[in-house]
Amino acid sequence: MNGHDVIVIGAGPAGSASAIRAARAGARVLVFEKGPKGRDKVCGDGLTPRAVAALDRLAIDMSEAHRIDGLRMIAGRTRRDLPWPDNGVFPPNGAVWRRRLLDARLAAAAFDAGAEIRWESTAVPTLDANRVTGVEVDGERYAADLVIVAAGAPGPVARLLGAGRVADEPHGLAIRAYVPSPRHADRHLEACLTLRGPGGTAVPGYGWMFPAGDGTVNIGVGALSTMKGFRRLNLGSLLDGYRDLVRDEWNPGDYTAKPRAWRLPMSSARRHGPGWVAVGDAAGLINPMNGEGIDYGLESGMLAADLFIEDPATAPARYDAQIGQRFDAFLRTGRRFSFLIGHPLILRNGLRLAVGTQTIADITLQVMGNLVDADTPGAAGRVLRVADRLLAAADPLLRRTRARPD
Repeated sequence: MNGHDVIVIGAGPAGSASAIRAARAGARVLVFEKGPKGRDKVCGDGLTPRAVAALDRLAIDMSEAHRIDGLRMIAGRTRRDLPWPDNGVFPPNGAVWRRRLLDARLAAAAFDAGAEIRWESTAVPTLDANRVTGVEVDGERYAADLVIVAAGAPGPVARLLGAGRVADEPHGLAIRAYVPSPRHADRHLEACLTLRGPGGTAVPGYGWMFPAGDGTVNIGVGALSTMKGFRRLNLGSLLDGYRDLVRDEWNPGDYTAKPRAWRLPMSSARRHGPGWVAVGDAAGLINPMNGEGIDYGLESGMLAADLFIEDPATAPARYDAQIGQRFDAFLRTGRRFSFLIGHPLILRNGLRLAVGTQTIADITLQVMGNLVDADTPGAAGRVLRVADRLLAAADPLLRRTRARPD
């Protein structure tokens, strides 16, 4: 057995953030990534101000990223260009940074900090009774005091640990491509909230244009499983229809490569157990209202490492408690709200309300920007707390009347 303090499964933002923090604190860290070095991860590439703040704490040089100053929200004929809030909590800027480049920068920082990274290596946790004691890779075992699962959407590792997606909770699907556009250097992310599928079907989700500043724009669409007919939804057709919708304003060219789709888990049955924790997407830490999770991945990854350095024995339980305190109310409210907007009538009226006034649009901006959590002051925080109580009371009704995905 090869012994380490921390083994990380996955070299995406969450896994690399864990490796960076643990290695910089002197821990012996080994990272296993199933993809090759330099692999690309299908993603919208948008970084919220919350993500920028997390990258700043990791001392990551963001000079290659394209700066974003706000969010443009479109609902029917209503549109609002909203700057990121400058409230001292997060910086007033986000970014677009292709995941291939972001992940490479983070992995390099982990390596520079002293972490060992094994590419094209599929790691499977090893168990002694109910405790994770390390991983097995190609028949060889590696022991660790803590295994951090950062493997993204639930797969074999999650099934082994009982950490899969909760079947009755919402999830999402998204698809993205890159297109050349004369507006590639735009300083706003654009989100079209009134997304329609073939035949004019209202889709709970949104279409996006995320300018990359390199001659291209990341164009994509995402949809929630709470809509009727979700299983029959053709993402490729939905993306093509959205490209047609933005053609006059963005003049998008042909896709530079075949569009790629991915799953968005928005829940997890377990986030920890003896000897292990799950971080980022593997922990279901994705905002149901926008499908974004890079910032949560960075924060959860750093927290897992920091708590391990403080006290390895209690780190998993303390991690789960602190993640729950920080994010659970917001994510729970988002999942319940997604049941509501799965109904076309509620979706249409709700989206008009979301951008109908400046005050409500500012709150929507914070929700869409992952800027709300348990400690958020002001109107957005109050709205979250009230919504959490109201939707908790309505939860049984919401589930009974939810739109069926068939």
